[in-house]
Amino acid sequence: MGRLVYLFACSLLLLVAALTASGARIVEHTLHVRNLTVNRLCNRQVITAVNGSFPGPRIRVREGDILIVHVHNKSPYDLTIHWHGIFQKLSAWADGPSMVTQCPIRSGNKYAYKFKIVKQEGTLWWHAHASVLRATVYGALIIRPRAHNSYPFPKPYREVPILLGEWWNANIIDIQNEALALGGGPNVSDAFTINGWPGDLYPCSGHQMYKLKVEQGKTYLLRIINAALNNQLFYKIANHKMTVVAVDASYTNPYVTNVVAIAPGQTVDVLLTADQPIGSYYMAARAYASAVGLPFDNTTTRGVIVYDGAPSSTKPLMPVLPAFNDTPTAHKFYTNLTSLVGGPHWDPVPLKVDHKMFVTIGLALEVCPSSTTCQGPNGTKLSASMNNVSFVPPTGLSMLQAFYFNVGGVYTTDFPAKPPIEFDYTNLAINNNLPMLFAPKGTKVTKLKFNSTVEMVLQNTAINGVENHPMHLHGFDFYVMAQGFGNYNPATDTNQFNLFDPQMRNTIAVPVGGWAVIRFLANNPGVWSMHCHLDAHLSIGLDTAFVVENGPTPATTLPPPPADLPQC
Repeated sequence: MGRLVYLFACSLLLLVAALTASGARIVEHTLHVRNLTVNRLCNRQVITAVNGSFPGPRIRVREGDILIVHVHNKSPYDLTIHWHGIFQKLSAWADGPSMVTQCPIRSGNKYAYKFKIVKQEGTLWWHAHASVLRATVYGALIIRPRAHNSYPFPKPYREVPILLGEWWNANIIDIQNEALALGGGPNVSDAFTINGWPGDLYPCSGHQMYKLKVEQGKTYLLRIINAALNNQLFYKIANHKMTVVAVDASYTNPYVTNVVAIAPGQTVDVLLTADQPIGSYYMAARAYASAVGLPFDNTTTRGVIVYDGAPSSTKPLMPVLPAFNDTPTAHKFYTNLTSLVGGPHWDPVPLKVDHKMFVTIGLALEVCPSSTTCQGPNGTKLSASMNNVSFVPPTGLSMLQAFYFNVGGVYTTDFPAKPPIEFDYTNLAINNNLPMLFAPKGTKVTKLKFNSTVEMVLQNTAINGVENHPMHLHGFDFYVMAQGFGNYNPATDTNQFNLFDPQMRNTIAVPVGGWAVIRFLANNPGVWSMHCHLDAHLSIGLDTAFVVENGPTPATTLPPPPADLPQC
C-alpha cells in the first residue's frame, strides 16, 4: 500500500510539472468549514459556513488553470464540495457528490480537490453536496479567459457576483431530518437573500441589504447565481434592462430582457448599463412557483443599486416583479436563449445519436413504515423518481470507486431507457390510479460507451402535481434541443429541434407539465450524477447516474484515485 501511495504521489507531481511546463497556472485556495453565528431576521443563529463568511469566498481562475482547493471540515457534519458545472475532464475523483464520486469528508478531516479548468469560461459556483448543507455552504467560481484573451462582448467596467439564496430561522439539517422522518415536504424558507442579505422587506433587516454602487454610463457584468435550495426565482432591476451574454458558463447570443428567470443551480451573466437618471433603484427577487397548491416562500428579497452622486435621501424605485405563477414569462426567458456560434469553446451539435432515452421525472409515494405517522398524501411518505426508479445512494463505497476497481453490488446498470408503463404523463387523473404512484427503490445507472452521443427526453409527470423541475447533469454541458408543454410527441416535436445554435446548459428547468430534450457527448470516463436541483426532491430519490466507459487510449482513461481520497 505504501508503495502505491508513493507511486501515485510521484505520478501526481510529474503530472503537475508537465501541466505547469505547458503553461498551466496553479491556483490554490483553502476552505475552512465550521460553525458561524450570524444575525438574520431578528435571530442569532449558528450556520455551517466557509472561512467565516456567508456566502463563502469567491474563487477566481482562468481557463487552463489547475485549481487546488484544500477543504478542512471543522463542522459537526460530514460533507463534500461539488464544483458545479466543471467538466472534470479525467478528474472525476474531484467532482464531489457524496457517495457518487467520493465518500464524505468526515468531521475533523480534510481533503484537497485538484482539477484543471478545460474549455470553460464564465460563471459557475461551488457548494456542499451532502445533505442540505449547501443552504449556507456555497460561493462563486468565476472563470475568466486566458491572459491576453478577451470576452466576446464589450469589456465591462466591473464584474459583480449576485448570489441568490434562501434562509431559514432554524437548523436546516433538523428541518430536513424531520421532513424525511415524517414523509412530508420540508418547511419553506423564511427569506430569500442577495449575497447573503435578506433586504429591508424583512423584520430587523433594514440595514441587512446588499448595495451596489455604480457610475452613470458605465456597464457592469452581473454574474447571477441561483444558490437557493428549493426555489426558482425571478430577478429584476427597476427601470433597467439587462443583456444576457452567457448561461452556465457558455456564451450566448446577446438577449435583451427586463427580467431573469433562474432555476437552482443555474447561472446567468448579464450586462447592465447604468443608463438611467442618477438615483437609487431596487434589484429584487422572488419565487417562480409553478406547483399548484403547494406551499412556498412568497416573500421578496431586494438589494439596491445606488448611482454615484445620488442624494442619500433618494427613495429607491421598486421593479414590478412577475406573478409567482407567471409561467409564460419564465418560459419566454428560458426558450429565447441561443448559443454564440463560433464563440470561445463552442462546438457544433452532434447530429448522430447513439443512445436515446425517454425519462419521466417527478414525485412518487412510499409506504409509511409501521408504527409511524407520515404526513404525505393519504398517510404515505413523499418520494421521487426517474422512470419509476427512486434512487438510493450506496453506503459502503462510492460508485466511482466501484467503477474503477470493478466492485460489484454497489450499483446495477439496468436503469430503464424508457418508462416501464406508458401513460398520459401530464394528466392529473393519474393520481386516481394508486398503484402507479409508488416507485421502487434502487441504485440503477446507465452505462455508456466512450464518445457516444446521448439524447434524452425529460418528461415531467402529473403524479402528486405538475411542477417545473431543474435537472442538473454532472461532468458535461448539454445542448437544449427543444422544450415545450404537455406530453412529448416525437412525430411533431422533433420539428422544433434547434440544430444550429441551441443553448448549452448544465442545468435545465424542465417546463411545468412539460418536457425538454437534451443531447450530450459522453467523452469523459467516470460516474456522473444527474439529478433534480431542488434538494427537497433530490433527497427523496429524483436522481440517477451515467457510467461512461474508458476510452481506447491512456489519454482517455480515468486515472487512479488520489491517495488521500476520503473513505467511508
